[in-house]
Amino acid sequence: MPAAGKMIPMTMSDGATIGVYHVEPQGPRRGGLVLIQEIFGVTEHIREQCDAYAAEGYEVLAPAIFDREAPGLQASYSAEDRQMALKIAREAHPFDLSVADAQTCIDTLKGKGPVFLTGYCYGGSVTWAAACRCTGLSAASAYYGSMIPKLASDNPRCPVILHFGRHDQSIPLAGVDRVKAMHPEVPVHVYDAGHGFNSDRRSDYHEESAQLARRRTLELFRANGG
Repeated sequence: MPAAGKMIPMTMSDGATIGVYHVEPQGPRRGGLVLIQEIFGVTEHIREQCDAYAAEGYEVLAPAIFDREAPGLQASYSAEDRQMALKIAREAHPFDLSVADAQTCIDTLKGKGPVFLTGYCYGGSVTWAAACRCTGLSAASAYYGSMIPKLASDNPRCPVILHFGRHDQSIPLAGVDRVKAMHPEVPVHVYDAGHGFNSDRRSDYHEESAQLARRRTLELFRANGG
């Protein structure tokens, strides 16, 4: 099925022009959505997620946040590509710049109605940080961000829900429990799944968990104006 949207150039707060996958909403508009990628780039999987939210009535922007370091990055889930993408995320690309890119996208959408945020893996960590630091968000849904336990002392500025896999080897449950203890106001959902359970390209894909997390995300957005 062909993609519903297209890549467009956008200038970010640091003056860099990066690609952003943009999809117009289908049917009645519910709001805007900023969707933050995994470390692998704005891949076919990420574009499919954007298209699916557009089908629910959201105008979606998904910034290619690593375009500065690896223009057009669309890495696979192979061990070699994973190490390459991790090196970019951990060494070459400032995390705060990803949050700033999220803010730029939020600002682009906020004049048209409520704006929401979601992200996966690395993007889940960015989603949590953006919910705590950015302005103009109505709600956010973060998927299995490994940095979230380390950023648990931050306080969200908007309603947030979190999704983690019980069998995620990269995010110990002790860290998830710490987030729960520090933020009793934040619904923290733990699924009988591993890391990356939302992606049907990954070995840890868990369809039941992915569908439930998506339903909870849409319910959150709709409860907050979307």
